[in-house]
Amino acid sequence: MFQRRSMMTAMFAAGVMVALNACETATTYQPAASAASDGYREIQIEPGRWRVSFRGNELTSRETVETYLLYRSAELTVQSGLDWFRSTSRNTDAQHSTYINQPRTAGGYATVWRPYWRFRRHWWAPTWQTWDPWGPAPFVDVHTVTTYEASAEVIMAKGDKPAEPDAFDARAVLNSLGPTIARPK
Repeated sequence: MFQRRSMMTAMFAAGVMVALNACETATTYQPAASAASDGYREIQIEPGRWRVSFRGNELTSRETVETYLLYRSAELTVQSGLDWFRSTSRNTDAQHSTYINQPRTAGGYATVWRPYWRFRRHWWAPTWQTWDPWGPAPFVDVHTVTTYEASAEVIMAKGDKPAEPDAFDARAVLNSLGPTIARPK
């Protein structure tokens, strides 16, 4: 009975770890489910002009977010039956969030054992003095997470690409960036 229960517990723990590891991946190239979720979004402003954006999670690098924005702009250009596009305005925002994970406490003391002394400095003193050799709990975890969102206003057109540095041949972008795009499974 005991072996069966411990085996079931181990299998459950392994399943939870697999599920958590599946959640810990960078944002793949996909449409955003809502305005607050990760992925690409676009809105057509007028014929041949779009506002395109891509938001990644904390595991998605700035370079990846900007690459996916460029790739989505090229996709929209080809889907519209046009040949090239140009970014009139481009912006990448970084959002930093800091999280502090403190140990759980029970009655004001950390639930993990560590040396802690309590004594009276003088026999007539009404209060107790405490001394902790390590100071505050050394296992407080503070970490900062950065997420990126890139956006651009894109103008698309048919014909030969102009010789401007901010103009891109849509099919050439799709061919060169296509192998680097991580799509959902």
